[in-house]
Amino acid sequence: MSVKLKWLGKQAAAPVGLTWGVPWKEGELLRGDSLVLQGEAAGVENVASASALPMQSWPTAFWPDGSIKWSAHAAVSSGAAGGFQLAKQAAAPRQELDAAAEGEQPVLKVVTTDESIIVDTGVIVCTLARSGRGIIRSIKRGEQELCSGGDLVCLKESRNQLHGALTLREEPFHGFVHTATVEQDGPVRAVIKLTGKHRASYNLSQSADPNKPNQQNVVRVSPSREWVPFTLRFYLYAGLDAIRLVHTFFYDGNPHADYIKGLGLSLAVPMHGPLYNRHVRLAGNDGGFLRESPKTLHTRRTKGKYRELFERQAAGEAVAFDSDEDGYFLGLLENSAVWDDFKLVQHSADHYVVTKRTKAECSWLKAGEGSRAEGLAYIGSEGGGLAAGMRNFWKKHPASLELRHTASSSAELNVWFWSPDAPAMDLRHYDTQTYVESAYEGSEELRATPYGIANTSELTLWCTANTPDEEGLAHMLAEIQSPSQLVCEPEHLHEARAFGIWSLPDRSTAAKAQLEERLDGIVAFYQAEVEQRRWYGFWDFGDFMHSYDPVRHVWNYDLGGCAWQNSELVPNMWLWLMFMRSGREDIFRLAEAMTRHTSEVDVYHFGEYAGLGSRHNVVHWGCGCKEARIAMAGLHRYYYYLTADERIGDMLDEVKDADYSTVVLDPMRAYFPQDEHPTHIRVGPDWAAFSSNWMTRWERFEDTVYRDKILTGINSVKQAKYRLISGPTYGYDPTTNVLTPFGEDNYGRHLAICMGAPQVWFELAMMLKDPEWEDMMGELGVYYNWTQEQKDELTGGEISDSRFEHPVLSIAITAYGAFRRQDAQTAAFAWKTLLGNAFARTDLLGEAALVQNIRSMKEIDWINTNEASQWSLNTIISLELIPEALPAVEAELQGASGDQAEWEKQAESASATAAQAQKELSGR
Repeated sequence: MSVKLKWLGKQAAAPVGLTWGVPWKEGELLRGDSLVLQGEAAGVENVASASALPMQSWPTAFWPDGSIKWSAHAAVSSGAAGGFQLAKQAAAPRQELDAAAEGEQPVLKVVTTDESIIVDTGVIVCTLARSGRGIIRSIKRGEQELCSGGDLVCLKESRNQLHGALTLREEPFHGFVHTATVEQDGPVRAVIKLTGKHRASYNLSQSADPNKPNQQNVVRVSPSREWVPFTLRFYLYAGLDAIRLVHTFFYDGNPHADYIKGLGLSLAVPMHGPLYNRHVRLAGNDGGFLRESPKTLHTRRTKGKYRELFERQAAGEAVAFDSDEDGYFLGLLENSAVWDDFKLVQHSADHYVVTKRTKAECSWLKAGEGSRAEGLAYIGSEGGGLAAGMRNFWKKHPASLELRHTASSSAELNVWFWSPDAPAMDLRHYDTQTYVESAYEGSEELRATPYGIANTSELTLWCTANTPDEEGLAHMLAEIQSPSQLVCEPEHLHEARAFGIWSLPDRSTAAKAQLEERLDGIVAFYQAEVEQRRWYGFWDFGDFMHSYDPVRHVWNYDLGGCAWQNSELVPNMWLWLMFMRSGREDIFRLAEAMTRHTSEVDVYHFGEYAGLGSRHNVVHWGCGCKEARIAMAGLHRYYYYLTADERIGDMLDEVKDADYSTVVLDPMRAYFPQDEHPTHIRVGPDWAAFSSNWMTRWERFEDTVYRDKILTGINSVKQAKYRLISGPTYGYDPTTNVLTPFGEDNYGRHLAICMGAPQVWFELAMMLKDPEWEDMMGELGVYYNWTQEQKDELTGGEISDSRFEHPVLSIAITAYGAFRRQDAQTAAFAWKTLLGNAFARTDLLGEAALVQNIRSMKEIDWINTNEASQWSLNTIISLELIPEALPAVEAELQGASGDQAEWEKQAESASATAAQAQKELSGR
């Protein structure tokens, strides 16, 4: 048994640390089994005899029988191998494995003391704080200290309105570590997690004495307040000089008083040697760099050999002078300006500026500007230096990189996730009231609070022995833009049934080929929309917008519940399935960005709404509806299992008890008065979201308490008169997990089947192996699109057909019903609905019309993300469950002529329900 692994994008050209996940069929990989990693050239047949690459492995999920469902692995690629093979082998004695590992590369070591956690990769030694102010104590490469301290910084802006004038005051807060945890300690990979808050400290204000411009008065700011919690993870790999950081901050302030002016990481870099042998690098765009020194060799007399020395300096080489022979030129250098500070500020998705200055009391001089900086800075001197690269630098503007005090004995490398050169974060709501009817904001209650939301940024530090050359800088840029990642082939993901039911691409017939073209085309359309609509920025990057305004030729950016998508109708699931069936890196990055955004910005991580998320709105946290479906584990576990990302693991833990928060805020409070039940929930999306949380907790930790919560809920639904067809609203008690039926037809059904419930329940069924549960899902799938007369035969008129809206949203569960019950009529209905839908008949990019709003753009004037997501998901699932029903429907719609235009014409009017499915779904 072996699993082929491939590079997600381009193969890394230099050694890199790799972490990835692999799914397994039930019973295929047992706890005691040993896995070996080999370069592709070794071949599967040689697995038993070839030497293994050092690898660290751990389980991330289990099947109910105790076998491993998902495993995670870490290794270091030398940059030489192509793909890899992961295979089972007979377990080797621990001593042999250790010896093999040491023979291939250094073994990473972690030592914990009372004050510090020390990680030795064999190339660098990183010392981290266990408590108190300061994150990094030092980073050494050999005997050379490249970083003498690292500090998290948050600048708070206070605003006062006095006599009609607005005055602003900044207060610095610094990161204080409360807890430090070694989550992994090698031998290949170490993960250290620091948590804490920012605490007020000293504020240095400029002296008012004009004759003493450099004098500063120290003003004490009360240290009693701590705010802006953070988590910061450090990832280090054996034999490497790079450190990956994942930084998350949480907002716990009052948006009307607590404005964040700057948020970042400050690193102290010791400087050695003459100023002309110190080097600055700031990445611009298109692979370009600002290449400077505090003391450039450029003077108006830099000619001959001095021009050659200048060229060597610009290339990052150390230069030397003879005091006798070069005395005159050294005098020129002594007389030339010293450039102490440099910075690059990315103000927007389309503009950055680079500036430098000689002294703090002097002006900044523009050194260059451009469009999209790539987010890399370096400062170093004799003996090496430190580079820092921020992922999605321009996409998550405003960001900046600063190199300060480069002419002193200790420089600063400041990485600003939110640049202090930009206006402060404004997390207030866009209005003081809500608009339920005109804008579909969901609730008369405002509840537009950012308290408890978060944002995650990623960054890499390189600890270099020399100033990086062109090749080294190119490698750093490549890792910033597209971090090296191993993934399984789509065929293995499909065979292992990773994440339930979905299909591999199949273009064997005209209809299937067209469906594949449409699926790819929808993704391509949204990729183009991200760019042309500039869906970028610190708080927005990763999300799509919800629905479109064809009059103004804009998405509904200012219309209450119709602006940002906030995971409505589960576009995360759509994108992840599109990645898994294709293996495409561009789709992976699209899904990754959405996962980072929706799991952080759209979710409450603490406070009264903990475990819930905000429904779609003009600002991501604006809607009065706070619901479990926005935050559910089912949306985010794809990324966790594919990459073993610990931050998403935190998120999965956070939501496990989200059902308790519905007691604080009843999801159905507008429809059902308070009664004997602690709260009221719908079987979908509410209980479906809970079940995704509990399933994830159960499989990750084999926590049967959460399995039993699921079983209690299913047993409750089994007791309803018509099982899953009943309800869908129940009384609910989170202490017992019992759902109490109170009515067979008390709310609409479409939200129960379009917010991820089918995708979660299909996978859950594979774990529970409960035929009645599977039959209940199949029954609902067939019943959903029956006529009223057909429904009455089963329910005697107790349930109205009007409660079952938007057939196109139901097709995943409908296809499951057709598959489970071998119902050809239901299968045909599913395909007619899908093929008759506008998304099946439209080449979005090809048919987009050129329009003019603030600038020229292309549009599809009926576009909406709800239906794009659901049509895509349901088509992918139907191609797996009921492909045999497609040819007959294809033939019926295409007719004897085989003419494509005629086929499309007939498909458009194939059934009245297909026309209904094409309705604009804004607000649904």
